[in-house]
Amino acid sequence: MSTQGTHFDPRIFRAYTAGFLSVAVALLAGCATPPRPPQISYDADVPPLPRAPSLATIEASQPLHSPPNWTPARGGDAAQTPAGQVENANAAARVEPRREGYYNAIQIYPWSEGALYQIYTAPGQITNISLEPGESLTGAGPIAAGDTARWIIGDTQSGAGQTRRVHVLVKPTRSDLTTNLVITTDRRTYMIELRSGEHPYMPAVAWAYPEQPNAQRRPVPTAPVIPAASARNYRYGLSGDAPPWRPVSVYDDGRRVYVEFPRGIVQGEMPPIFVIGPNGQPEIVNNRVHQNILIVDRLFGAAELRLGSDDRAQIVRIVRTDGTNRTAEQASGDRP
Repeated sequence: MSTQGTHFDPRIFRAYTAGFLSVAVALLAGCATPPRPPQISYDADVPPLPRAPSLATIEASQPLHSPPNWTPARGGDAAQTPAGQVENANAAARVEPRREGYYNAIQIYPWSEGALYQIYTAPGQITNISLEPGESLTGAGPIAAGDTARWIIGDTQSGAGQTRRVHVLVKPTRSDLTTNLVITTDRRTYMIELRSGEHPYMPAVAWAYPEQPNAQRRPVPTAPVIPAASARNYRYGLSGDAPPWRPVSVYDDGRRVYVEFPRGIVQGEMPPIFVIGPNGQPEIVNNRVHQNILIVDRLFGAAELRLGSDDRAQIVRIVRTDGTNRTAEQASGDRP
């Protein structure tokens, strides 16, 4: 019985090598770091802030529902170790949903400084966290979460004038997740613990606030001033998908960026905006909505509008056209 040696065919080897290299390139492309935003320079002439019109005052609105009061915790049970004392204090400060706090599907918590409010969520469902009417987000990062990779968090507004209200929208990407959420406003700081499960979920959460002395009359927030056409800087390009909500124009006034959507956006859902940070990762930014215009309270080099999740998300990228490509600039500086 004879055996035959294996014949080496270089054509097969080359074909196999080419296929392997193409797969490797595809894998490397999938692992590539996200694109960084262009580096923008500050304008020499910044327009002055418009004069704020005089504020009218209104009578403070009555709460939708008054839940039972919450007694502030004083550190919880005694513990043998500092870590144990922290755990006991946190446990004592947690405020859970109560039957007496419901108004239809809205859980109305009694406001207490430093309490840890529990919010239960589910994948595929949005939970609406409503702030006090007239309350505004403040600071460079007014909404901060411990886990921004597996939670979708954005904000929007409803109403106008005396009925204007900020809504923070949260949705987990899967069940069995926990994280914390901090919301800073011009009136208070909310501390929230988010928990996700298969079911159930809380559709809406709000608060009942104690009356403050001499606070029955509050200023009516004025509508934002949209810059005139002559004061607009059109220096932003759009790329990506072409959904019905794709912006019709993007411009700034030297201080803020204005993303103008089709007027029919009121018939659908306005996507949240994420500014692309220096490391190429999306970041939450302070913004508000006026009619069909999304107003971002600072300038940026790049941002993304996202609606949906996973591979079905619709994404429109906004890039400043007069910026400098960081990678190209660094590469040219390395050349002899």
